[in-house]
Amino acid sequence: MSSTHLVLHDPEGRLEAELPLDRELHKCLLKAVLGWTGNPDLPPADLQQIALLLTGTARAVAADVRRAADLLPEDHAARALTDVVLAEAERRLSVPLEGTARCAQGHARLVRTLYERLERLAGVAPQAATTP
Repeated sequence: MSSTHLVLHDPEGRLEAELPLDRELHKCLLKAVLGWTGNPDLPPADLQQIALLLTGTARAVAADVRRAADLLPEDHAARALTDVVLAEAERRLSVPLEGTARCAQGHARLVRTLYERLERLAGVAPQAATTP
């Protein structure tokens, strides 16, 4: 059986840096997921897919945050706080996904936090904003 998948070798992350995320789409998803009160009455597989999508988004935004922080001087206070935020993000992303609303909402909160950090970095160094 032949595969229709193409694997790209991009060790420097250039493709990822040049392909911005659809922030508006993610904001809509975050609003929906964070707006759940109680059980959203979705099958566990759907909740796990939502958490998986949010995991990918969190990793991509974290990479944008890292690139933005790297534009600041080593001793800049915003860079130190960013290191803490990114370490916490990595810790939370290392936990296996569950098909629960709690898991999906946790990942939604993480994405929101990462976008907020990216916006703060853009306020400190406007050239740091790479995501529209």
